[in-house]
Amino acid sequence: MSVGPTSVDSGSPEVARLLQRLNSPWKMRLFFLWKLPTLLFWGARVKGVSPQMAEVVLPFHWRSQNPFQSAYFAALCGAGELAGGLLALVALAGHTGVSMLVTGLEAQFYKKAVGPTWFVCSDGEAIQRTVQAALASGEGQTVQVVSVGRNKDGLEVCRITLTWSFRKRVG
Repeated sequence: MSVGPTSVDSGSPEVARLLQRLNSPWKMRLFFLWKLPTLLFWGARVKGVSPQMAEVVLPFHWRSQNPFQSAYFAALCGAGELAGGLLALVALAGHTGVSMLVTGLEAQFYKKAVGPTWFVCSDGEAIQRTVQAALASGEGQTVQVVSVGRNKDGLEVCRITLTWSFRKRVG
């Protein structure tokens, strides 16, 4: 059984429309308001999305900080999840009947986040292969993706590892 291409056809109309929406600041704010209000409250912003990579920035202000004058761990995890989740949405573009779910989360914090943190996830191809395998087999498939958070000096502040599960819906 052929699983088809393992990479997203960035020329397809579905992917092109989705990438346009994901890279539009005001459309993403509306999406956050509708589906992810906590990210809107924290002020997370999508800096850019392609089929292979996503970049998200978490600003540092009173809404995203803890009482110890650093970024709240949940805000950091949320921005890291968003970076990987955007790539999952791109991989699912044009495929109906596929569910996605975070089944695992691991976070390492290396440095106190006392300013804006930029998250980059470059696991788009691995997500695309996993989605294709789920579609071909009809069985649930998992993939681990890593979002690396860096401060303004480029130093790694944290690393968020998420396990995403994709499954073809039955019926």
